[in-house]
Amino acid sequence: MALPTNQSVKELFEGLLGREVMLSYGRRPDMESKPGPCTAVFVDDRNQLTTVAVMDFPLTASVGAALGLVPPGGAEAAVEDGVLPDSLQENANELLNVLAGTVNEFSDVHQRLYHVHRPGEVLPSDIVPWTIALTGRVDVTIAPKGYPSGDLSIVSVLPV
Repeated sequence: MALPTNQSVKELFEGLLGREVMLSYGRRPDMESKPGPCTAVFVDDRNQLTTVAVMDFPLTASVGAALGLVPPGGAEAAVEDGVLPDSLQENANELLNVLAGTVNEFSDVHQRLYHVHRPGEVLPSDIVPWTIALTGRVDVTIAPKGYPSGDLSIVSVLPV
């Protein structure tokens, strides 16, 4: 299994958000930050864990706002308050669901979104090690034009 390319991730975000996105090499989202990142779990057709995607809180708020056509101030307020409105989370979940298609483009295994853990939720113990794995990952910083930037990691549980 290969991981999505930076270009494919950029194209996904630009296509869904309907705006220019600056993408650069990033770092792993800080799992200890408060309120914490949004973590998506992808599985194969046998419900076996295949991929974990982690979006830090600012990127989750930005994606949720931009996708819902909420002005940048909505994302900025969420980041400042440390509270993600349900509508912004639902929009971020939609982007993560579509991310499965991009992940599948680079995989021999069919994958689908299984569950999204909201910022602040305690992650299951079988997911935590993958969020901090050192290999088999893509780490990017994404800056949707006009919205706060943030970090995204896509981690393959399958051999890369």
